Amino acid sequence: MALTASLAPLYSDCMHTEKARELLEQELKRLEGRVEELVAVCVRLRGDNHSLRQRLDSLNTERAGLLAKNEQVRGRVEAMISRLKSLEESA
Repeated sequence: MALTASLAPLYSDCMHTEKARELLEQELKRLEGRVEELVAVCVRLRGDNHSLRQRLDSLNTERAGLLAKNEQVRGRVEAMISRLKSLEESA
């Protein structure tokens, strides 16, 4: 069936509007997928950040303990050196 000259512009406008709507919906779906990907990345990064902060706290605690232990050992070594020196002097 051929379109009459008066109906052709209306049909063309309708097709153009429908095509624009389809393109818009495709773009919105693409953006929605991208937003979902970004949300997943944010959730993963938040978890990673939490784990790293816990690990940092643990390492800082361990470091403080090692520093304290190092100071104790240093004191013992210095005491032993002093005793050795005093033994040398008395000998």
